[in-house]
Amino acid sequence: MHDEVYHYNEERWEALVEAEALFTRPMLDLDEERARAYLGLAELGVPGDVAGRRVLCLAGGGGQQSAAFALLGAEVTVLDLSAGQLRRDRTAAEHYGVSVRTVQGDMRDLSALDESSFDLVWHPYSLTFVPDARVVFRQVARVVGEGGHYYLMCANPFFSGLTHASWNGEGYPVSLPYTDGAATSYPDQDWVYDRTSAGHRISEPREYRQTLSRIVNGLIGEGFTLTHLSEVRGDHSGAEPGSWGHFSAVAPPWLEFVWRYGGASS
Repeated sequence: MHDEVYHYNEERWEALVEAEALFTRPMLDLDEERARAYLGLAELGVPGDVAGRRVLCLAGGGGQQSAAFALLGAEVTVLDLSAGQLRRDRTAAEHYGVSVRTVQGDMRDLSALDESSFDLVWHPYSLTFVPDARVVFRQVARVVGEGGHYYLMCANPFFSGLTHASWNGEGYPVSLPYTDGAATSYPDQDWVYDRTSAGHRISEPREYRQTLSRIVNGLIGEGFTLTHLSEVRGDHSGAEPGSWGHFSAVAPPWLEFVWRYGGASS
């Protein structure tokens, strides 16, 4: 499915890799304890012992989640559209002496993966990079096994298009229509990559709003049951209005879901 959306995201993420952006840096200082703390499985209610379990890091390249799961003994596959990100996964795997399978592809087309072949699909922030989340959910339902889990981190749709730069002296005004598939684009946050580095001209993220009803009803329709929901927010204490810390405390920018597929957890 190499359409314009795919090519835009692929080009952007290759540029982010070149710029050593935050989410492209492999974690090379993990041990089992740090890996478990980083993933936060217990807090999410995901079965904590992943040793021997089949894990798909979906659109999650970069040598971070894959390394953590592999260190905990999971059988890890990473699917990502960025060849550079997948190289980082292989770098991390080699560093730790673990095995990680990498597959270049689109989260909207998981035909390269076998049906019911994963116990856990781990999907970090990337869902809003495609226009219709339901296409992804249909693919996840095909590859996750009965009783398996789907972890999803995504944008909080109620604040789509807002950033700390939206501060107007009183708050962060919501003005865009709350509609599915509405496209937004805004500059990366300062902490994403070093803007002083020469030669890194990186396109802004292009995101599409996935309303809460589309996410929830889409996954219910595919046979998933919600087991956990949390808002990822910042620390308001001492944060200056108009700063990222203040914004993320007032308008939590991310949501985390855990879903169970089909029957009882295995």
